Order: sequence, then C-alpha cells, then structure tokens
Amino acid sequence: MTEFNLVRLSQLLREHGEQDESVDVDLAGNIEDITFEDLGIDSLALFNIFVQIEREYAVELSYDVAVEAETPGELVKLVNEKLAERS
Repeated sequence: MTEFNLVRLSQLLREHGEQDESVDVDLAGNIEDITFEDLGIDSLALFNIFVQIEREYAVELSYDVAVEAETPGELVKLVNEKLAERS
C-alpha cells in the first residue's frame, strides 16, 4: 500500500490549491494542524485537491468524508484510512 503523507499533500496544495493571496502561510511549512480556511484554501481548491488524490491514489473520497477533514493532518489520516480499506 502506498501511504499518503503531508509532504505530498503540501505539494498538491501548492500545485492546485490556489491559496488566497491575503494569507501569509507557507504551504511547505508545518501546516498539519492549521485549518484549510486559515491556510487560505477554499472549497473549490479543496475539490481540485480531492480529485488529484483520487486519481493518484485510486481511492474514492466522498464529499461528506472529505469535508470532515478541517486540517491537512485530518485529510492525510482520512486518505490513509481509505487506502487501508482498499487493501
């Protein structure tokens, strides 16, 4: 099983997240416990991230499950749970 991690999520956020320019948080830093809202990542940007994760890791992230994750750390945990279920 390939594990999803915070490093990969940070890369996806920088590539596809379209961070709000008024937010001064480095997405390459320690963002594990910062809410997506405080990171300046809106729901449309998160949707794009979810699509990328689904494609890359061959998991299905329902909208209900995905919105439960308020922080990058929570999203990493949810994706890894989905990966574990698939095994």
